[in-house]
Amino acid sequence: MATLLPRRALLKTAGTATAALAAVALSLTGCSTGPATSAPASSAAASAAFPVTIKHVFGETTIESQPQRVVTVSWVNDDVALALGVVPVGVPKNEWGGNDKGSTPWKDAKLEELGAGFGTAKAPVQFSEADGINFTEIAKLNPDVILGAYSGLTEEDYKKLSEIAPVVAHPEIAYGTSWQDSTNIIGKALGKEAEATKLVSDTEATIKDKVSKYPQLADKSFIYGNLEPAKSDGVNVYTANDNRPRFLSEIGLKLAPVVEDNSKGSKEFFIPWSAEKANELESDIFVTWVPDAATTDSIKADPLLGQIPAIKSGALVADSDNTLTLSISASSPLSLPWSLDTFLPQLASAADKVNGAVK
Repeated sequence: MATLLPRRALLKTAGTATAALAAVALSLTGCSTGPATSAPASSAAASAAFPVTIKHVFGETTIESQPQRVVTVSWVNDDVALALGVVPVGVPKNEWGGNDKGSTPWKDAKLEELGAGFGTAKAPVQFSEADGINFTEIAKLNPDVILGAYSGLTEEDYKKLSEIAPVVAHPEIAYGTSWQDSTNIIGKALGKEAEATKLVSDTEATIKDKVSKYPQLADKSFIYGNLEPAKSDGVNVYTANDNRPRFLSEIGLKLAPVVEDNSKGSKEFFIPWSAEKANELESDIFVTWVPDAATTDSIKADPLLGQIPAIKSGALVADSDNTLTLSISASSPLSLPWSLDTFLPQLASAADKVNGAVK
């Protein structure tokens, strides 16, 4: 397994559906029945919205009535359901970037708000995705919908899950669904389209307000990638298909032309880049994840990686907080507001070092 962040967290654990950064990604709470959703019984308006049909990469899925027993796979989907006031009966454990509950701070806060914190009777059952989709545990939960709007489900996964319950798969690119699209798709699946529209609008307003405090970020070019100074892997650079660059673009930064030019027409979420050509990765800011501060020092000292222009100028954002990285890489209406008070100052500090700005 590659020592890079997982496809849904930071980069390529090629060939695994739920791999994690230097180990595995995404233990299981053995339980044959899950808790009931905390959402109220279907309102007349919500019920009238059904049946609904949702198009996705594998075709179409029709949901006949408002779901009462929701299970999620991958990341993001459980965040969105919770943000819409629906407690799933089952969710994957956050085995990378998570806490000792196999959860995240933003998920814990929302579960507590909904009266379903882990350890309580109404909490979702958690299952492991370390070896891929956990069909056995999902089937035990007797779901009436399985949410995977943000996921890397294969067609085989989709078919097997569809034998359990209707499945909402990703619309096009694996792990490439924006948090806005994930929210709207899941809102439709749960009979909460109006709530989803408002959730997206409110979250975007929160982001805009927080970003407005850092005007130095506007129009700065960036590259978001993975650097391996101790290996011969060179550099892996995220494309516009990935949620990390997409998010930075949404808050006013611009994806570096070198990335755009070299990924035109690609449906991949990253492109490999030779370390010998690291000096050609021209941008104002370079953003990456590192396991520790020593790795940051190694990157700066590396004879090839150290020639990346943003690194030479001191405009490197290299965070070692797995949970923070997860909150941006698998972004959701819950994770983004949580992350920005930490992440935006880091970006602003790097932007201050561009074009002779005050350091």
